[in-house]
Amino acid sequence: MLNCIKMTINAGIIGGAGYTGGELLRILLNHPFATVAFTHSQSQAGKPVWATHTDLLGDTDLTFSGGDVAELLQQEDLDVIFLCSGHGASRKFLDETEVPDHVSIIDLSADFRDESDDFVYGLPELQRDRIQQSERIANPGCFATAIQLALLPLADAGLIQDAIHVSAITGSTGAGQALVPTTGFTWRNNNVSIYKAFEHQHLAEIGQSLNMLQPDLEHPIHFIPYRGNFTRGIMANVYTKLEGTLNEAKNLYANYYASHPFTHLSDAPIDVKQVVNTNKALLHLEKHGDQLLITSVIDNLTKGASGQAVQNMNLVFGLPEDAGLRLKSVGF
Repeated sequence: MLNCIKMTINAGIIGGAGYTGGELLRILLNHPFATVAFTHSQSQAGKPVWATHTDLLGDTDLTFSGGDVAELLQQEDLDVIFLCSGHGASRKFLDETEVPDHVSIIDLSADFRDESDDFVYGLPELQRDRIQQSERIANPGCFATAIQLALLPLADAGLIQDAIHVSAITGSTGAGQALVPTTGFTWRNNNVSIYKAFEHQHLAEIGQSLNMLQPDLEHPIHFIPYRGNFTRGIMANVYTKLEGTLNEAKNLYANYYASHPFTHLSDAPIDVKQVVNTNKALLHLEKHGDQLLITSVIDNLTKGASGQAVQNMNLVFGLPEDAGLRLKSVGF
């Protein structure tokens, strides 16, 4: 089935009640070549999907499956499953559950981003060809996606010659659907805070990817993440020392992303609303003395999670990479 066009992809979702599961449902229900075979949730078993994802009222009659998922996986026409449970749950699920050989796996957790257990790291702008030949895909993290897209052209040209500095802010949905003090409205509204400074879990996958392109890279990444008082979107401001002119940098980036349908270079300054609810990544470059500043914006739930997962599904099954992903931004 790999890289072979199949007119209808039958997809199952494990952990369908959370933010990423809901986004997957919204995309797959409108995908021209996909159908949702089941969506599984222990906490919402037996309930209509729209009772949890209320915007889907009138769009689907699906109910959440519960209990043992093994029987659901035995459907002969099942093609792919998306694992949308929390970090650590995917590895436990695969240790305890036999997935038929004909079913591809796209995992949205951090469990296999080190490319263990035959998983391929699923950042299309980094290794699209490997994704097209794989059956197990580890979907990248949201911060990691935004930051890597800001740096891949430099690493590919071997031009990262100094420390990398990153200041990035994310919406509350990046923390998941479980209510904790730092996601609650009364705490998050009119508030901004730093968390996991210099120690964010996405640093490992960012370093792994940059070293694929620039193997001798040893310069540190200094990353300060912020919690924003909005629901979705990421803005990452990345800067590092770079010789040469701004026009040379723009040409480098334009050439690197020329064949990638979702990553675009903007001459004008960019903002988060341009990408919310889309699978796009926008980049803007500025040169300040010897420092190149790259601003990168994505939606953490689409290009940073479920949209990229569907992009990977499209690649695995030989579909147009942008199928089902030409989504409208909120605009204002």
